[in-house]
Amino acid sequence: MEFKRKDVWGLLLVLFLGQLVAFSMAVSSFASSLIANLGVDAPLTQSFFAYLLLTLVYVPIVLHRRQKLQIAWYWYLALAFIDVQGNYLVVKAYQYSYITSVTLLDCWTVVWVIILTWYVLGTRYSFWQFVGAGTCVAGLALVLLSDAETPQEQDPSKIPLLGDALVIAGTVGFAFSNVGEEYCVKKKDRVEVVAMLGLFGLIVSIVQILIFERKSLETVTWSPTMMSLFAGFAVAIFIFYTITPFVLKMSGATLFNLSLLTSDMWAVAIRVFFYQQQINWLYYLAFTVVAIGLIIYSLNESSSDDETATTTEAVAQYQQLQSEDNSTESGSNSGIQERMHKEELHIC
Repeated sequence: MEFKRKDVWGLLLVLFLGQLVAFSMAVSSFASSLIANLGVDAPLTQSFFAYLLLTLVYVPIVLHRRQKLQIAWYWYLALAFIDVQGNYLVVKAYQYSYITSVTLLDCWTVVWVIILTWYVLGTRYSFWQFVGAGTCVAGLALVLLSDAETPQEQDPSKIPLLGDALVIAGTVGFAFSNVGEEYCVKKKDRVEVVAMLGLFGLIVSIVQILIFERKSLETVTWSPTMMSLFAGFAVAIFIFYTITPFVLKMSGATLFNLSLLTSDMWAVAIRVFFYQQQINWLYYLAFTVVAIGLIIYSLNESSSDDETATTTEAVAQYQQLQSEDNSTESGSNSGIQERMHKEELHIC
């Protein structure tokens, strides 16, 4: 009974953290869409405050350890640069597209990760994982179709297909960033990875703001509402970067992907009840298809991991038995040689 209670509390903790990650994504999406609707176009500045918060919290922890970096700084710089570009493109998409389309099209990251890991890391996927990814692509195609179907009912200030293209381009950056972060987190220290991602992301954001966004910032009216929106976006991204590694470690990709789907439902609620906008029926069909695809992909991902672990364990046991047999044979051979030596001495 005690073990069952621990399992139940552990499951509840994972579910809570997963929903916290999903809610943080929904909050960041809502803040970005509201900032865009208020006429402010400053995606790099939004990311700047998020990276600043990560730097202020995690860099002092790394400095307190007084240890050398486990990964060369220029790799962290490259990882942060890619991450900044991905965030820029996705946040920029809110200027042209709707919150529901942007949040659901984030699932393109799964497709790019498969392609990237297949060619770069040599990862092999099962047939059903390809089926799941293909199902996701079909659902995401429905999102594009829903955005293009009824332009007369859309906000004239929006260009949904352009926003959708920006999201898809941003997910390419997210794919590179996610694969790099996954490698660093599994091989090295999570705190160091998040700290360096925040520090170098902050530096890259400052440089790009000075080049591309300085004029846009001059037109921004920094009212309490605007400052609270930027702060809310930064806190939401901070929570996402902080909790995601723990959710992945405690539950794996299956529950994590399913938890993120609830952020799309939050986006639907925001668009319907806050913006008072109608949603094309194709979006709900697209959400269902994407959910089915993610379930197929995630379940087969976990099963393939179990098979790999089982194979590795079997190989290890075989090697152990083989080494024991070898030691037994060497022991018996040495005993025979010792007896033969004694017999030779007796004959002499």
